[in-house]
Amino acid sequence: MVTRVPDPAYPNQTYATAAVEGAPSLSRRISWGAIFAGAVIAICVGLMLNVLGAAIGAGMVDATARDTPQASSFGIGAGIWLLVSNLIGLAVGGYAAARLSGHADTTDSTLHGLAVWATSFLISAVLLGNLVAGVANTAANGATSMIGGLARGAGNVASAAGEQVANRTSTGAAQSAAQGLVDRVQNALNGGGNPANMTSDQRKAEIASLAGRRVTDGNLSNPDRERLNALIAAEYNITPQEAQQRVQQAEQQVQQAAQQAEQRAREAADAAAKGATYTAFSLFATMLLGAIAAIFGARRGTRRVGY
Repeated sequence: MVTRVPDPAYPNQTYATAAVEGAPSLSRRISWGAIFAGAVIAICVGLMLNVLGAAIGAGMVDATARDTPQASSFGIGAGIWLLVSNLIGLAVGGYAAARLSGHADTTDSTLHGLAVWATSFLISAVLLGNLVAGVANTAANGATSMIGGLARGAGNVASAAGEQVANRTSTGAAQSAAQGLVDRVQNALNGGGNPANMTSDQRKAEIASLAGRRVTDGNLSNPDRERLNALIAAEYNITPQEAQQRVQQAEQQVQQAAQQAEQRAREAADAAAKGATYTAFSLFATMLLGAIAAIFGARRGTRRVGY
């Protein structure tokens, strides 16, 4: 059949077009209303079944008779129930979407089921993210309020204690105590002489300084090591050889503790990596099974000619 239509470039002219007589006209084959309805149905059915599972799990707790299943059994049962509930919900949602779309083509129904699966997971992810964010915000606000209350209480206690101290202590006594503390710190820091002629505070201060240098630098020079041995020998009234043995034992203990800490950190990192891998594979399997369930429900809900 030949028809003449206006030419867009020349409005006063027309050109002929040929069309196959009886050719079908393609229409839109997606129904977003059916998809959203199926997604809502899938989420609600899954939520309802999860609530039922929570009720059954809570009913199995019997603290009085001490006949409660183990935590591992609870975890496995809860995971299986959660998976089955979501699969049932997606199958029902896919069936509803295919039925409401009005299509009799199996491929169209399958695509509607996949759209229900994707929409359900996106909505669930958004709802779960908002829930986690709300819980975290509530916890942060509660912690801030608690810390603020503790700070105010500590401030009140400190203020009251300060008033009592001010009432009971004269200015001269406070200045004398402060000056004595300053003098003691200065005496402790004025080391570097003969360890036998130094006070205990001076020796301990220099020992702490050398030990800190050993930790930060990783090693001590020979003069610093000999100085540390002499300080320890004078402080604890032992021979330089015994002091050297103590220093070596302390270094070995510190090195062993560092190695153990590194080993524990490596084990924790390995466990975290394995946990992340297991979680990723579990999520992938859950989503794959959900897609299969939605497609199965959609194919079952495909309209037949005459129905």
